[in-house]
Amino acid sequence: MFELLEKVMSYAKGWTEIRYHNKLVNSITIKKGELEESSSIEKKGVGIRVLINGTFGFSSTSQLDEKSLIYALNEATVAARDASVSKKEKVEGLQSAKLACGDFKPEINDSVESHSLEEKILLVRTIEEQMRKASPLIKSAICGYKESLDEKYILTSDGAKAHIIDSKPEFRTTAVAIKDNEMQTGSQSIGVTGGWADLFRDKSPEELADKSVKLSIDLLSAPYPEGGRTQVVLDPGIVGLIAHEAIGHTVEADWVLSGSIVKDKLGQFVASNLITLVDSGPSQIEPYAGGVVLVDDEGVVTQRTVIIDKGILVGYLHNRETAKLFGVLPTGNARAWSYSDEPIIRMRNTYIEPGDSELEELISGVKHGYFLKEPAGGQADANAEFMFGVREAYCIENGKVGKLVRGVTVSGQAFDVLKSCDCVSKEFKWGLGSGYCGKTQRAKVDAGGPYVRCKVVIGGKQKG
Repeated sequence: MFELLEKVMSYAKGWTEIRYHNKLVNSITIKKGELEESSSIEKKGVGIRVLINGTFGFSSTSQLDEKSLIYALNEATVAARDASVSKKEKVEGLQSAKLACGDFKPEINDSVESHSLEEKILLVRTIEEQMRKASPLIKSAICGYKESLDEKYILTSDGAKAHIIDSKPEFRTTAVAIKDNEMQTGSQSIGVTGGWADLFRDKSPEELADKSVKLSIDLLSAPYPEGGRTQVVLDPGIVGLIAHEAIGHTVEADWVLSGSIVKDKLGQFVASNLITLVDSGPSQIEPYAGGVVLVDDEGVVTQRTVIIDKGILVGYLHNRETAKLFGVLPTGNARAWSYSDEPIIRMRNTYIEPGDSELEELISGVKHGYFLKEPAGGQADANAEFMFGVREAYCIENGKVGKLVRGVTVSGQAFDVLKSCDCVSKEFKWGLGSGYCGKTQRAKVDAGGPYVRCKVVIGGKQKG
């Protein structure tokens, strides 16, 4: 493949990036005992981006012959030249970077490709049936498996020449319990960068199914929480969701340039000094994070990028263009979902680093509050205001974890929440490995952290 791409590159004028990407996504879903989906979608082609007269031009093609690629190169070149005539704000240049050369592949134990389609369908069917037959209260169950297999060749006119292999499997279970016209849902999901053995390294499919069933049934009789601002202990999944959705997007350099809340706040305290927040391409602290990116789609070798260091905002997330504007090194955050997408600034694995305390210490210090586990999605904005659902929440009274409660939401201003943090655990986990980010185009991400004690607003029924 490099021989073809290099031949096309010889026709390039100005800075040029040529990216071949083959993405194969296999999905299986069983619902109510029926095979709802068994699909295999492959999308492969080449995207070409050029920088001429301070303007980018982009074109892509699924035709992988020399003539078609040269045609796409010429289209990108014409697009850049035409746009440069009317564009007022020109690209000042691209920052120099550590460009990738060679082969790049994450650790993969027991390749998913060594397991047959029949084996995967049987597993999904067996687990769905296990949930559905676990109790008369379970009226519906869904089980799904997905794997994304990627191969890329990235070539740039200034020195990148990288061949990249990636593997990201996921597994999901959902049980629906109904009693007295009351319905509750219990869900579990996992996702990693790695192989079959890596996916089920911490929890087996059977354990995920059992947890989904138990949670859905237990929620049927659970009371609602008391609403209001209160002290909570957040698990790594919810910590990760806040890190990604409520903090991470505000520090992406394109958002910063558009006026996000952190603009002009470098060097300022924005969180408790117990908080160090990082976005990393490689998997840090624990292996197999779901958002592993070893080389970004500009051919930059990725790294560990510190965003908040002991409470102080110290950096943003950059591609090569914004790094030049800010006078810093690129952070390796330029990502494209497929060959037909242009790279934009995206997170990878976003997390808060662990502290020095035990989980028991965090819980024992709460007189009245909640232990919040398992995020259930939500939303955040450029001002770092967020509201997330919580799948599993327990009362804490006098330092003891008590009854399960349901219908819990958690909200606040993310930086204020992190400023209220007074204890961070030693334990660390990735919590969003099955998640995707949807910033104009999809991206596989992960997020996590330690257990964190802080104050948030709990949504629930008010006393009265």
